[in-house]
Amino acid sequence: MSVPTYDRFIEPILRYLAEHPDGAVARDVHEAAARALQLTDADKQLLLASGNQPVYKNRAGWAHDRLKRAHLSSSPRRGFWKLTPEGADFARNHRAPLPDDEVERLASDFMDVRLRPQAEIGPLPSASGSGPLKASAPASPDDRLDEALGELRRNVAVEISEALSKVSPTFFETIVLDVVHRMGYGASGADLQRVGRTGDAGIDGVISLDKLGLEKVYIQAKHWQPSVGRPEVQAFYGALAGQHAKRGVFITTSSFTAQAVEFARSVEGIVIVLIDGPRLADLMIDHGIGVTTRAVKISKIDSDYFDEESA
Repeated sequence: MSVPTYDRFIEPILRYLAEHPDGAVARDVHEAAARALQLTDADKQLLLASGNQPVYKNRAGWAHDRLKRAHLSSSPRRGFWKLTPEGADFARNHRAPLPDDEVERLASDFMDVRLRPQAEIGPLPSASGSGPLKASAPASPDDRLDEALGELRRNVAVEISEALSKVSPTFFETIVLDVVHRMGYGASGADLQRVGRTGDAGIDGVISLDKLGLEKVYIQAKHWQPSVGRPEVQAFYGALAGQHAKRGVFITTSSFTAQAVEFARSVEGIVIVLIDGPRLADLMIDHGIGVTTRAVKISKIDSDYFDEESA
């Protein structure tokens, strides 16, 4: 299964805190919500695109944010959650499960409420017609950011694939060697060697994994449009065997047929890794080859700064 949207975390968090009237540490609430939603270990290991937080903990955090804005919960101190008296009354007066419209109300209707003491609560000033859209409530701000980053990445990957299709076979071999080196193979650029002739069926490059050249990875770079079939991979295998090689990487701008993939998996004594065009584009993005990056500044409150006891 996949991790539910943050609105689905609202009721499990509400119920768990109702069972713990003195409050609970946030990590315990996260785990209780995960159990209630029957998340698997694989679900819990799923990270945000930024890689800095599990998705389920992030969505639990946003669910608790909505409960706070609805005045049903609070954070008396860092990493500690507790229902307000109104929240305790709400939990007692609303049997489980909460109706979908009630969950939607909690997720949507308080998005523009300031997190202030109750007497001071009021709506945030907003431009005319710019209020929150209920239809987008289940997607937390982090989810929407991840979606936008994913769309940008997919667009860049398409542009990289188009650019690769237009470079010369010789320059494509250079790109391939750059990618493999940036991935951590070879101690320096001097460990990269271009061999063979452009367009041959043999080996285009060699990377030494150690200073003495005792361990090597052999590279075949295929710059063409049709899918790479078993004959091409088989020819690469023959070239590797002729070099008494143990490792080979076959990279193409296109794709591999099912027969080619099966052959690469079936051979013994030599490890052959196949990298097609889409995967190559992803590797170039991941390792900063042929792309530039821009920093996006996202502010987050520093709770330690406001901890008077530690000041």
